[in-house]
Amino acid sequence: MTRATTVLCLSGHDPGGGAGLQADIETLAAHGVHGLGVITALTVQDTTNVRRVVAVEPALFEEQLAVLLADAEPDAVKLGLIGSVAQLSVIAALLGRLAVPVVCDPVLRAGGGTALVADDYPAALRRLLLPRVTVLTPNASEARRLVPGAGGDLEACADVLLAEGAGRVLVTGGDEPGESVVNRVHAAGGVRRDCVWPRLPETFHGAGCTLASAIAARLALGADADAAIDAGQRWTQGALARAVTTGAGRRIPGRLGA
Repeated sequence: MTRATTVLCLSGHDPGGGAGLQADIETLAAHGVHGLGVITALTVQDTTNVRRVVAVEPALFEEQLAVLLADAEPDAVKLGLIGSVAQLSVIAALLGRLAVPVVCDPVLRAGGGTALVADDYPAALRRLLLPRVTVLTPNASEARRLVPGAGGDLEACADVLLAEGAGRVLVTGGDEPGESVVNRVHAAGGVRRDCVWPRLPETFHGAGCTLASAIAARLALGADADAAIDAGQRWTQGALARAVTTGAGRRIPGRLGA
């Protein structure tokens, strides 16, 4: 029998299906990849904002991973919203045992403005996870929050994140001003590529989850990091152009039927 290509997704649950694990699964399925999923946190949210986050208890989270991975071998890992610093320690130990590419979308704040993680979380993420991360995909705000000592300079933020272990840092610019969206791919040695995309008129819920999952799918299918980043951006731009309305807030990327 042919074994399915799989990505292990560690993400929060969005009841509206715009972001989190549902976004991961839909994106992976559109790429012909099967999603293995463990929920990190339950949320109270809609398409406008997140009102509450409740982390899954670390022992239960660890038990789910142990049973799942005794049976299945993922080809890549995608990290989204992590519920707590305690979960980060569990994930770091897991990634130390898995020799597969890792995409980390460092979800720190909801699009509506609500903080989703504790104050000590960004430093813990840098310390525990970056040495295992193949592609880190912060938006500009997240990059600045991850590296507060950089004075808001995005290139300096990326340099620090690379020095601490990330293989590639893709800083997305959808929330930055400008007629176009400029996503910047940073690699070791000061290498930087600017990827320019048309700015769409809408705002979106779940765009970051979609992008990170698309990159993870390409890595699982055998692409190298730069090819996966480029293909993931192209696919996500198409999903944003097909965005659908499900509520009164931001639109949801059109991941199905792509």
